[in-house]
Amino acid sequence: MNHVKYRVGKWLPSDRNFLNRWIEKKVAQVQANPLPLNPAIEDLRNAIYNDAVLYMGFTSMYDQVPQGYNDQVKNFETMLQIMNQILQEGPCYSQIEDKIGLVGFPINAILDWAMGTEGGYLTFTNSLVNEKLQIILNEWKNFLSSPDSCYVLVDGPVDQPQPDYTNPVGWFSPEALEAIASMDPLRGQGNDPYDALKNFIYNYQCQPDQPYFGYKSWDDFFTREFNPGVREVSAEDQDPSVIVNACESAPYNCVTNAMMKDKFWMKGQPYSLLDIMDNHELAQEFGDNSTVYQAFLCAKTYHRWNSPVDGRVVAVQNVPGTYYSEAPAEGYDPAGPNDSQGYIAELAARALIFIQSDNEKIGLMCFVAIGMAEVSSCEITVKPGDYVKKGDPTGTFHFGGSTHCLIFRPGVNINFDFHGQTPSLNTYNIPVKARIGVVE
Repeated sequence: MNHVKYRVGKWLPSDRNFLNRWIEKKVAQVQANPLPLNPAIEDLRNAIYNDAVLYMGFTSMYDQVPQGYNDQVKNFETMLQIMNQILQEGPCYSQIEDKIGLVGFPINAILDWAMGTEGGYLTFTNSLVNEKLQIILNEWKNFLSSPDSCYVLVDGPVDQPQPDYTNPVGWFSPEALEAIASMDPLRGQGNDPYDALKNFIYNYQCQPDQPYFGYKSWDDFFTREFNPGVREVSAEDQDPSVIVNACESAPYNCVTNAMMKDKFWMKGQPYSLLDIMDNHELAQEFGDNSTVYQAFLCAKTYHRWNSPVDGRVVAVQNVPGTYYSEAPAEGYDPAGPNDSQGYIAELAARALIFIQSDNEKIGLMCFVAIGMAEVSSCEITVKPGDYVKKGDPTGTFHFGGSTHCLIFRPGVNINFDFHGQTPSLNTYNIPVKARIGVVE
């Protein structure tokens, strides 16, 4: 099972054997020391047993996983026990044998292969299941936003309340800091490119002389901000024709033929604008042959959103959706649901921000923040009527959410700059607020 060359965004380890060992150890952990079920987990368990369709789905998804793909998690009871354990743990790097890796989406890791089955597809598009999952994931979000989660913000081995048998190390350990620095597209600018700690202190607002670098929780660390001057819109990119990168992200796809309504679950995962925008009344301002630019975020980098244009916020909306559904046309997604980023733009929990650009050639455009597994919490920090300059903050992901779209109406001709890359699953970060296109 080592055919996976990479896992986009580094949310899960590239080495499948590493992930299998991590899952094996989590199973051993819950079997050796089962914890009382969190009420949110127990609520989902009761729903499964009280609904024949859900029971069939959760049972069949594990029955349908091909033998050898996932030998550790054999049923939904084990799945629930591991989810229950994860709700009181913060993400950190783990050392298994001679390898270090991040399991940034631990629940996704448990569901990795089950998601790709027919039973998984039916189950994770079920509205009741997603309502229950939202409650469960909010429980984890609350933990990650609390001081109790700070135990992973250390510079060495993690002293966990419940040992997880994987020799965890904290986010300020040399291994983790180097991983953060390795994803920085501007590493070394104004700083020593080889010193990961100096690179972090140069880039991010923090207090290195304070416990946990001054962060109040894991979420406070995850939503950290750049220091003033580290990422700014350049003087030449102040030009109204320039569109800047809304997130620190890597280009995934760019199309100029997006349709108002399309079969987004089919091969190729075409964009369906009405579905992406949840039939918002402003969706009618767009039309067939719109342009969609999509890019994904890395687990280790900046997760705030910034306006790609100058203009006025017209409308905002949070859209509830799925958390673990992936495109059936993709089959087994070894990086799930990363291969399904086009598909989940229509279904996943997401946020819409409509901006009326000052540039008449752009007019109305839409930024879409798309949740991707785990918490998928999208916090909008602007409101209708607000005026934003390009680069101004508009919101943030809270641990989870790793892809986003910019949508432009038909007739908006953009000369995109992908910084020497072809949009795909194997690209690197373009700095936030850097030029990604010019309107012609």
